[in-house]
Amino acid sequence: MTSASNAKLAIAVIAGLAVTGSAHAADLLPPPPEPPAIHVGGGWYLRGYIGMTNQDVDELENALFATAGAVEFIGDPGFDSAPMAGGGIGYKVNDWLRVDGTVEYRGKATLHALDRFDNAPPDGVWDGTNEYGGTKSEWLLLANAYFDLGTWHGMTPYVGAGVGASRNTISNFTDVNVPGGGVAYAEDDSKWDFAWALHAGFGFEVTEQLTLDFGYRYTHLGDAQSGDIITYTGTNAVVNPMIFKDLTSHDVHLGLRWNFYQPKVIDLPAPVYKP
Repeated sequence: MTSASNAKLAIAVIAGLAVTGSAHAADLLPPPPEPPAIHVGGGWYLRGYIGMTNQDVDELENALFATAGAVEFIGDPGFDSAPMAGGGIGYKVNDWLRVDGTVEYRGKATLHALDRFDNAPPDGVWDGTNEYGGTKSEWLLLANAYFDLGTWHGMTPYVGAGVGASRNTISNFTDVNVPGGGVAYAEDDSKWDFAWALHAGFGFEVTEQLTLDFGYRYTHLGDAQSGDIITYTGTNAVVNPMIFKDLTSHDVHLGLRWNFYQPKVIDLPAPVYKP
């Protein structure tokens, strides 16, 4: 074999090794990443929820308390827990902000209150007691804003606030003077008042469209009042509804959010790998 032939053979072997090496080097490179799926913009959603209320009243007021001489409540007036259910429509502005409007019915919560009175203070002698009964329920309308605080393993904590109005209804109100054998009652009455709320909770993404919502809410419902309290004889000396001042509630709920938007895929140019 001539020297020229040997040179050509050497060049061919070197070229083959270079091509083979390039192929193996390309095999060692990582595969190109998948285009990321991100949510761009916002979208509408529906929500529904059920829960329980834990309610309280700051003070009871009545026009006849001033004429009774002295009135002292034994323990704090309050209400039993009651169920609630609501729903609404909302809009996700971006990955951090949501807004919605809700309509909610809050079931009847039983009133518990007991006072004692002294008709001739300060003689130090209590003349009797009044045991109050009845129920309270509400229709609650709220406009809410929520701040989503980031997502970890499908869970998104949030905080928020809402403002609106509450239609507070006092039903089946009774006033029983046990020692004196007296009974008074009032017709049902409803009152609209300003309401506001503070929210905290987290959402768990079941699918791209469905989110479970576990939430807590502190709710201020304003005031409520009974109808005019009259005796069992159907008479009274003065118009004297019972006023329920500063109704509040600690609420917990479990709900669902159905999202009408889809995450959008942004197509990125495929990366170019050079050997």
